[in-house]
This record gives sequence, structure tokens and C-alpha cells, in this order.
Amino acid sequence: MIKMIGKKEFDEFLVKLKKDSKKKIIIVEGKKDKKALEEFKIKNIIILRKPLYLIVEHVVKSEKDCIILTDLDKKGKELYGKLASSLKQFGVKVDDKPREFLFKTKLRQIEGLTRYLRKLE
Repeated sequence: MIKMIGKKEFDEFLVKLKKDSKKKIIIVEGKKDKKALEEFKIKNIIILRKPLYLIVEHVVKSEKDCIILTDLDKKGKELYGKLASSLKQFGVKVDDKPREFLFKTKLRQIEGLTRYLRKLE
């Protein structure tokens, strides 16, 4: 049986993500995703509004590890696959733990983070 993620685990996840964002780049799909993360004081967020190769170039030049938080739908999974493989080719360490955590929840779109947390309360 799959254990449901509760508010406590989700709060711990957000605290860790905030800490990680001080030294890692967070990649999201859109402005609403970025805004949702910023509400939790998460920094270093890049939006996918340029061609992927330019995003990859930016992250490689930054010499930082990254976390890819594209949505957990079909399109987001495809973007994740392309980004992760390109970044890894250039030696960038992609931290998959936050994404793996989100797959254990019912949250499928990063922009819905605040609303999802309210439901857990």
C-alpha cells in the first residue's frame, strides 16, 4: 500500500527545497510555477521560455547543480527527459529527489502548490 504524503512531509520538502535553491538552479515551465515557488521563498528559478539549448547553456555556465520541476503531466515528463539528458551530457548534476517526492503526491502542476497545501491542512 502506498503511503500518502501528509502536510508535515510536504512542509519538510519545501524547507529542503528552499535550502537547496540557495545553491542549485530550479527549472520550471512557466511564470505561474515560478510564482508558486517564490511564495515559499524558493530562489534561483529559471522559466522555460527560451529554447532548451539556451537554458542548458545557462545552467552549464552557472556551474551549479539543478532541480527540474516541470509539471508531472505528459508534456512535463517529456521536457524533463530532454532537459535532464542534455544537462547530464554536459556534466551537470540533476537532483531528482524533489521530483520523485512530488510523484508520491497528487500534485501534478507546480503552479497548484499553494492550493494543494491548503487541501492537506
